Amino acid sequence: MKKIFLNFGVITLFVLSMANCTSSKQAIAVTDEEKAAFSQTEGDTITIRDDKTEYEIIIIEPGFDFWLQSIARPEGYYSQSFLENRNRIMVIEWNQRVMQPFRYNSNLYELRIDYDPNIDYGYEVNYKLYNYFIYFQRKYNQRLGPFVPRV
Repeated sequence: MKKIFLNFGVITLFVLSMANCTSSKQAIAVTDEEKAAFSQTEGDTITIRDDKTEYEIIIIEPGFDFWLQSIARPEGYYSQSFLENRNRIMVIEWNQRVMQPFRYNSNLYELRIDYDPNIDYGYEVNYKLYNYFIYFQRKYNQRLGPFVPRV
């Protein structure tokens, strides 16, 4: 089984971003419930796997599981093609940031993400990866693409 590890500071993950340009960034409104998730210090470990494709993502990030269960849109809300398109954009940006440790915080962007747009990772992998990107952007005030990370 091939594995993709996501850990940011405490996560080994892959992420993408195309929007660190000079355009103005829109402030993200964070709810009290999100702040509670972001302030958790005990590590959550989420394993996402699709037995059909034999790929696995491991996310070790305090508060992510709580955020995913209580704040993120439910599974089925987004189509798989929507998730794949957004993940593709965010993975490219994430990987660009990994390659520039003097420009981007190397504690945030530790490892490259091996995400091949020609592989069908299945709905669950794409759903949780997309939501991790949203969580990451909101928690660390980052922008991994041209889209405002909304919930």
